[in-house]
Amino acid sequence: MAKSDITGKRKLKAQNVSHSNIKTKRWQNVNIQTRRVWVPELKRFITLNLTTRDIRTIDRIGVSEYAKRHGVSLA
Repeated sequence: MAKSDITGKRKLKAQNVSHSNIKTKRWQNVNIQTRRVWVPELKRFITLNLTTRDIRTIDRIGVSEYAKRHGVSLA
């Protein structure tokens, strides 16, 4: 299943709405990427499934701080 290892985000149920306002069910998938991320505290790389939003935030504040905000242990 496509799911972010840190935030836990996964696909959502959504609806296609036609011009005549007929609604049909569909899945709204998240953009999951597999990335190797350097963790300075562990002095090694770890492989994580992350959303593209996670990757952008990790670039800004760091993987350790981001994991701590979401209550996830990287060890």
